[in-house]
Amino acid sequence: MKIITSKTCFVLLFLMSIQYVIAQKSERISTVDFVQIVDGNRAETIFYYEYNWKILRTMAIKKGYIASFEIMETPYSEEAPFHLMLITTYKDKAQYEQREENFQKLIKEKGELLLLNDKKPAEFRKNLFHKENITHQSKEIVIRKS
Repeated sequence: MKIITSKTCFVLLFLMSIQYVIAQKSERISTVDFVQIVDGNRAETIFYYEYNWKILRTMAIKKGYIASFEIMETPYSEEAPFHLMLITTYKDKAQYEQREENFQKLIKEKGELLLLNDKKPAEFRKNLFHKENITHQSKEIVIRKS
């Protein structure tokens, strides 16, 4: 008969306390904007997204309105004539469906639009296209401790 040592018992209890939950399809939904910088106005564009778009999304995360966001810069090409991809991800359909109402609240709370060199958004960037309701097909692994 084997005796279980306290070390073995601890390891077994630790492993039993961790649950792995694997979902076949994520409930996350994203929106993606493909943005072209106009007439070399990179500084104005980056400023606009850092001090407006990013601030609103940081506020949205704190209030539980969105799951995540990301600004991605990519080389411009004729096949893909954009410089930035703006991604906002919602944890589920309920968050996604409340997006407009929630962002209107945040816009009011944040206040004035901040601009560099007093240039209006249409002068420095063009939103080429906007993709809505993008579903995530990748599996999620969530580790929960009991």
